[in-house]
Amino acid sequence: MTISFITVSDWSSSLTYMVRKNMRRTLGLLVILSSGISSSAAFSQSIDASQADRDPADWLETEVGIPVTDPLTKEKCGACHTADSKEDLSRISWTRATPEGWAQTLKRMVKLNGLSITPDEARSIVRYLSTSHGLAPDEAKPVMYFAEHRILDETIIPNDTLHQTCASCHAFAQVMSSRRSYREWALLQNMHKGLYPTAQHAYDTLVDTRPAHAGEGSDPKKQVPQSLVALEWLKKNAQLHTPEWAAWSPSIQIPALSGKWFVKANFVGHGPLIGEMTVTPTAPGNATFTTETTLRLLDGHQAFSRKGTGLVYAGYSWRGTSRSGAQTTSPDDMAAPMRETMWFAPDQTKGTGRWYWGEYHEFGLDVMLTRETGTPILALVSPAALQSSAQQIQIHLYGDALPTSFSLQDIDMGGGVTVRKIVSATPHEIVLTVDVAANATPGARNVAMRGTVLPQGLTIYSHIDYLKVTPQTSLAHLGGIKYGKGYQQFSAEGWSNGPDGKSGTSDDFLIKPVPATWSLAEFSTVAYDDDVQFVGAINPVTGLFTPNVEGPNTKRRFMRNNYGEVWVVGTAKTEKDANGTPLVGRSYLVTTVPAYKRWDQPEVSQ
Repeated sequence: MTISFITVSDWSSSLTYMVRKNMRRTLGLLVILSSGISSSAAFSQSIDASQADRDPADWLETEVGIPVTDPLTKEKCGACHTADSKEDLSRISWTRATPEGWAQTLKRMVKLNGLSITPDEARSIVRYLSTSHGLAPDEAKPVMYFAEHRILDETIIPNDTLHQTCASCHAFAQVMSSRRSYREWALLQNMHKGLYPTAQHAYDTLVDTRPAHAGEGSDPKKQVPQSLVALEWLKKNAQLHTPEWAAWSPSIQIPALSGKWFVKANFVGHGPLIGEMTVTPTAPGNATFTTETTLRLLDGHQAFSRKGTGLVYAGYSWRGTSRSGAQTTSPDDMAAPMRETMWFAPDQTKGTGRWYWGEYHEFGLDVMLTRETGTPILALVSPAALQSSAQQIQIHLYGDALPTSFSLQDIDMGGGVTVRKIVSATPHEIVLTVDVAANATPGARNVAMRGTVLPQGLTIYSHIDYLKVTPQTSLAHLGGIKYGKGYQQFSAEGWSNGPDGKSGTSDDFLIKPVPATWSLAEFSTVAYDDDVQFVGAINPVTGLFTPNVEGPNTKRRFMRNNYGEVWVVGTAKTEKDANGTPLVGRSYLVTTVPAYKRWDQPEVSQ
């Protein structure tokens, strides 16, 4: 498990940062190297130590730059970033980044260097740079969670040195959301030293670069600054020129997204949704679009309609907004205005992403779009999990252009599942009655219908072994007086121990969400700990945690704020263990102060 983070928060807020560090310390989380090696093993090659004594500004740029051809970008940026005969602008031509990265850079130019620019000009420059100096789809996809403002545990931090030099203050995805020349990475380190005092200490800390297997009697320790180790890693893994960019950049064009798209979404705590989005270009040759979307929850069939706009960067990267026009009645109401971040496959047949809202973007729909072409789309099975020995169970297949006339033999749900009856069939929904054999193999299996396959669309299980409350670690923010609240939605999941019969091993598999009742329990850290009384309250039915108000509390010892650490406890309503006791799961929640300063890039949405 790696250390969790929140992408929407600016950790320059020292109080928030310190609470977050305390959360890490309390959990005892250690960064597990995704490569399975230590930072020293990852860096066994030699370093040109002479570079450590030279200012990167004096280095000669030896890599080929990417010309800047946009007149407005040259006009606004060229006053400080000098151009050469190849139309390369200093610094800019040796950097590629996401829309959020370029927007952040432009803001820094305004705040620190006095750039005079209008909002429309800024949006235009961000569009140009994010497309012509952006990332290829395959480069951006692994870090889309950063642009989607997801709250999660990062797993891409390669080693402890990169954690210390980069990911101790912000998400490592922010690093991997850009590509730079070796000199540019060094200059970026210089900028961090100038702006953030703690960076100097992290960069100057020495690290042993001998291979991990080196033991007693091996070569003497090769101590070099962590900054050089990080630079060498970035030189190899985040270089300016990559095969992915070389293959993608010539083919960048305005994507042909117009038409209808089948929408499958999931809202944690509320369940799956299905619907349709109609995408219309605003004008020929323009990368902006309007959208009309209808969605409905499978549970209760509550319907929603939304209208919005979207902008596509680099031929695949969607940023948009949408509104329902209805008044919201609760913080988690899907009628709220939403921001949209989506990644479209290069063949423009599918899109994935997140539509989100909330003061901290904590609420969101996980969305998958599939282009409607008249070819059958099998998108969702409900219920998605069936217990062995179940008889005469009615299930629904959802999609688009589904056949309305077919035989029982046309549907295959794997061994042990027998389709007994076709109840009804429309192009969007097929209702079937099925039986599950007592010896049906547990686990996820494909659902197929006349050659159309939904991978891992149905799970068979014998019983639920344990309950897991998700997210396993989370962060909420106090608010309600001057600052907005940061909520947290919890969900209870039923899991199987898998073939080995042991809980918490790699063969465990998720079965389904489980209805639960919710409560908070004390997470004791000090003798006078009483956090559960002050941090806030959780809805016992829905699992939505609402934090308390910010500010000192006179009723609390030492007049502390209402921050604190608690367990979130989910108790299954019907699922029980072998002794007949309801299954219980819990997760760790920190409620902290508001993020007093946060970065945001509204200009990348339109």
